[in-house]
Amino acid sequence: MLPSRFLLTPHCPTAPAPTPTPTLPGGARSPSSVALRFGSPGGVRLRRGRGSAAVAMASDGRVERIASSIRAIPNFPKPGILFQDITTLLLDPQAFRDTTDLFVERYKDKDITVVAGVEARGFIFGPPIALAIGAKFVPIRKPKKLPGEVISEEYSLEYGTDKIEMHVGAVQPNDRVLIVDDLIATGGTLCAAAKLIERVGAKVVECACVIELPELKGRDKLGDMPVFVLVQADESV
Repeated sequence: MLPSRFLLTPHCPTAPAPTPTPTLPGGARSPSSVALRFGSPGGVRLRRGRGSAAVAMASDGRVERIASSIRAIPNFPKPGILFQDITTLLLDPQAFRDTTDLFVERYKDKDITVVAGVEARGFIFGPPIALAIGAKFVPIRKPKKLPGEVISEEYSLEYGTDKIEMHVGAVQPNDRVLIVDDLIATGGTLCAAAKLIERVGAKVVECACVIELPELKGRDKLGDMPVFVLVQADESV
């Protein structure tokens, strides 16, 4: 059963009725680890994509399998955060393959010449997509990680700033670029990555992420930049 923290674009016009919250012996509500398996309070919630937001259709079970394989860790890395852990997805070879296949199916005919992976989890999903569609892979890294000449882009955090870097010459002005990361939250990192690509004269075709936290409105920061995600997750603990 799909954990209810995920909000998928339904293939049918109406969402299924909520499923009851599972209980443990004695009537206690199940902890989050059990909720991941059986569904958390309120049952499965489905919704259509918001406006022009591109969200994968759950038409053949692959998106549901992907969502079910992602573990939510409450209060990590700090209190109040519900961390979406994709390492459990990587332990499921079929879910991992489904993730790659869905992206490849979307981008194989879009003349992508570069897949740019954002550190660090973009390094996991980006290379197999690049190989499958015949594109080169370019890492976008944190400061002082790349050995050659770099260009950098600074972006704002809740407290302070950070930056990301890319090798000079890795992306050419005529390149068509797909930016890949595991998650879009506030959109700061993806926005900075897109600016790096655009500064060298290349075109960002789309940003592709496995998970989106829509409550954080990361798409708003990206403006008109197209974004495609497989699952939308509830970020509340």
